[in-house]
Amino acid sequence: MPELRALALECLLVVDPAAKVAAIAAMNDAVQAGACTLDSGAALHTDSPVPGRPSRPELVPPRQVGRRSMATVEGRAMLVHALAHIEFNAVNLALDALWRFPGMPEPYYHDWLRVAREEAYHYALLSAHLGTLGFQYGDFTAHDSLWEMVERTCDDALARMALVPRTLEARGLDAIPPLRAKLAQAGDHAAAAILDIILRDEVGHVEIGNRWYGHLCRLRGVDPVPTYSALLVQYRVPVKGPFNLGARLQAGFSAEEMRSFGGFD
Repeated sequence: MPELRALALECLLVVDPAAKVAAIAAMNDAVQAGACTLDSGAALHTDSPVPGRPSRPELVPPRQVGRRSMATVEGRAMLVHALAHIEFNAVNLALDALWRFPGMPEPYYHDWLRVAREEAYHYALLSAHLGTLGFQYGDFTAHDSLWEMVERTCDDALARMALVPRTLEARGLDAIPPLRAKLAQAGDHAAAAILDIILRDEVGHVEIGNRWYGHLCRLRGVDPVPTYSALLVQYRVPVKGPFNLGARLQAGFSAEEMRSFGGFD
């Protein structure tokens, strides 16, 4: 019987985005059917490039990604493409969190399987919508900042939970509402509706990161708030507003921590 973390690694190595989405669905079906075991204690290794992804889009520094004017179909497509790329990277980061860290409680792995499944759904929605605009994933350049932080935290689950879901993904909670407003104002109500789905689910994903960050802090006997501040300094990651306070509080950030960010100024 296949093992969940090994299956997650197999999914992570899949290159084609559509095939990766299908592999995640099959993995989820296997778990739901009881046709998959969970042995969280063994370290896994691979000699293959991580993550598996297509040769396009071309990855460039963030400053070189093209500007996205909402006044043209191509401009809106560039924004949808950027969002699809974020969601594709989020698929990979969920799979990486699932396979990379042994010895976590069983609910941790089921939480990250849920995240992988939902991120794959988001990617599929955005990719399909991009097709209605006359483009496909890979047609524009993209940057790799999200995955770079995944790589930087590959040896420490606490740093991963702190800096990926509760920092970089939490930025999505702040960014989605104004992006949704821009798309709706431009008349792309289908894209705006997709962002409603993404925001709803991302609250849960950030909450998962917050919850497991708290779990790891308790295991190590450290205070979550100053530990997080120290990690931000260590990894040179800024946290600045404006913040979507309602979504962040719903996702498990405390009022104390949001005050430390200046969130109630």
